[in-house]
Amino acid sequence: MTSEFLAHLHLRTIAVSALALSLAACALPRPPAQIEAPTPAQWHAALPHEGSVAQLQNWWERTDDPLLAMLIRDAQTLSPTMATARSQFEQARAAQVAAGSALLPAVDAQGSASRGFNQQAGGIANTAQLGVQAGWELDLFGLNRAGHEAATERLEGARAQWHAARVSVAAEVAQQYSNWRYCQRQWGVLRDDVKSREQTARLSSDSERAGFTSPANAALAAASYSDGKVRLAQQRLQCDIGLKTLVALTGHEEPTLRTELAAAPAVSLSEALFSVDHIPARVVAQRPDVYAAEREVAAASADVGSAEAERYPRLSISGSIGRLYMGAQGMSGSSNIWSVGPLALSLPIFDAGRRKAQVTAAQARYDAAAVNYRAQVRQAASEVEQALTQLASTRERSADALSAAAGYRRSFEATQALWNGGLASQLDLENARRTALASEQALVTLEHERMTAWIQLYRAAGGGWDAHASDSPDHPEAPVPPAPPAH
Repeated sequence: MTSEFLAHLHLRTIAVSALALSLAACALPRPPAQIEAPTPAQWHAALPHEGSVAQLQNWWERTDDPLLAMLIRDAQTLSPTMATARSQFEQARAAQVAAGSALLPAVDAQGSASRGFNQQAGGIANTAQLGVQAGWELDLFGLNRAGHEAATERLEGARAQWHAARVSVAAEVAQQYSNWRYCQRQWGVLRDDVKSREQTARLSSDSERAGFTSPANAALAAASYSDGKVRLAQQRLQCDIGLKTLVALTGHEEPTLRTELAAAPAVSLSEALFSVDHIPARVVAQRPDVYAAEREVAAASADVGSAEAERYPRLSISGSIGRLYMGAQGMSGSSNIWSVGPLALSLPIFDAGRRKAQVTAAQARYDAAAVNYRAQVRQAASEVEQALTQLASTRERSADALSAAAGYRRSFEATQALWNGGLASQLDLENARRTALASEQALVTLEHERMTAWIQLYRAAGGGWDAHASDSPDHPEAPVPPAPPAH
């Protein structure tokens, strides 16, 4: 093989590669990777808490409840939802690496050795060869590039869903913790009520024995006391169930968790925590499910391009370089060996409509992804508005509930004073007691409802928000819906 021939072959190889690279720049048309959604349009947002567990932890520390923050952190490590989301993320990352490898040459090392009789050498001959072989499919019409892009978009979607699991776990722990705290407050209200009923029942029994109270009134007082104890026991049961739910979520042993809860009394949350004047509309874009749906649209778009590229020619080239050693009858020698080729071209001619059907299927998946994305946007906006409405409603009702509870409590105390002086009946006292108890329970329930609405807003916003951040003119702030009119 002459040097002129080798040079000519080398020039031809360079020319073919240059042509292939220029063709690779001509990607086939495909649907848009980003589409507009009704509200808001064209998002480019980061994940909530910037995708950081530490940032998520810091957000919950604004409640000034260290125990809640600790329980959320511990639950993150135990949640099966988190484990599943992490597994899906790792699988997506592996798929993205595999898809990216198709864009680069594949290089393999090869080695061989043999020993045998060689008639020409007149005896035993030893042969050894060591070399490197490479192969590369030139991405003429963007097939591999589209596959890599789709895998990258799905990796980002899996990352978002992984953080969605974090947000969901945090919200669930916060909700169950809140449920237990307010259950304890309800138990405290009922406990004080039982003490009052017990005192009334005892005084009524003493008065009956002295002949100042009728047996009917004494029996009513005793029945009221028993009814109060039943309510207290039922409330205790609900609190115990809530505690066991927290044990399952956080992995803390029940005795340990009881000790931790007893050592960390309930924190009085500031009104500023619930004073959400506005939520920037763009924070909805950080919702992991919305972000993942947007990434799936881009991935489906790349899938269409990949399926379309399957209908066009494919070109691949291979080559090798190595060292050959031969030895026989005291003679030995070695030489360099190399090859370029073959240059293989695949031309689709007839497949009975298979490739066209794949394009149709990919386009259908893209259309479904676009519809799902728009639906996710609408659902996210609706959930934020509902949570804001509930939060605003609890704020508007709070003052009246406080006033009602205080008024009914004073009414009960006044009625009890009259009863002690013999100026009010047992029935009047029990009616006043029931009304006062109901109003105090309603006040605790309203405060629980407000905390629940705040947690739901956290979940609906995709994991917190910065109320001080302002939207651009194209992304107006989402106002808090007006509270329902007072009656």
